[in-house]
Amino acid sequence: MTSEESVSAVDGVTASESGPRAEIHHEHRDVTGGWLRPAVFGAMDGLVSNFALIAGVSGGRVHHQVIVLTGLAGLAAGAFSMAAGEYISVASQAELAQAEIEVERRELQHSPEAEELELAQLYEARGLSAELAKEVARQLSRDPEEALGIHAREELGVDPDDLPSPLLAAGSSFLSFAVGAFLPVLPYLLGATSLWPAAVLAALGLFGAGALVSRVTARSWWYGGLRQLILGGAAAAITFAVGSLIGSSGV
Repeated sequence: MTSEESVSAVDGVTASESGPRAEIHHEHRDVTGGWLRPAVFGAMDGLVSNFALIAGVSGGRVHHQVIVLTGLAGLAAGAFSMAAGEYISVASQAELAQAEIEVERRELQHSPEAEELELAQLYEARGLSAELAKEVARQLSRDPEEALGIHAREELGVDPDDLPSPLLAAGSSFLSFAVGAFLPVLPYLLGATSLWPAAVLAALGLFGAGALVSRVTARSWWYGGLRQLILGGAAAAITFAVGSLIGSSGV
């Protein structure tokens, strides 16, 4: 087997193979959800939490200006909290990954033979013959930076050139949460004095967000929409009941 065939065999198809089998290629959806998943879930979090907050205050039969203040305060507090939490979480994750990558870099510099053997053993454990695994590892280890990327992906599950951005994560979380949280406040800003307009707008937002989530799942759009509508509606109803109970007791 030639060196080109060796590298190609890692993917299960040798360079000498031609015809229909070599041309087979299946497109898969992004199972991580890409940008859609965090954006939609952030919006749903803002919508559910702020609508539930507004419903609870409304259940206490307070003036609509108090509800507006509560809704805007909930939007600001939630959005900044989400952004801060997401920044710290992603930054910590990236820093840990970078530290482990540096450990791997030092190991490649000081013990390149041992790292090459480790890579060969990994491929052998995946089903390659010992001879082929050693040849693949040898070729992949010729470029130190390429070898570092391969070891990081194989051993750590991260790509050194594609670590998550804390600022991007924080910014997207802030914006998506704020958009979701703004929906139930909007009717009151336009002059509404009862909860019903906010409830209708929130219900539409919940159903729409749930339907969008179905793009990264195997569920149908109507199932995703109804599930989110029911769960979000239940949270708001329970909070409304609590606010009504507290309001009627005069606490």
